[in-house]
Amino acid sequence: MNQPTHHQIAEYLTNHALSELVKYVMEDTGCSIEQAMERVYNSPLMPALQDEEAELYVQSPAYLYELLNDPQGLKLS
Repeated sequence: MNQPTHHQIAEYLTNHALSELVKYVMEDTGCSIEQAMERVYNSPLMPALQDEEAELYVQSPAYLYELLNDPQGLKLS
């Protein structure tokens, strides 16, 4: 049985986090799935989350949601 690569694990965890973030936005705002996806995917968090070297994807979706709501917490340079 083949072990998943680091990239495959990162992709899986990122997709899981994105799914949870969309759910959180929908629950908190009452918006549609399309609106929630637009908010998440167009946020400053998205490029940081997709950066495998930063390994932000290993954080819990709850923590990532806090960052989504407070982009200053990203401290991107």
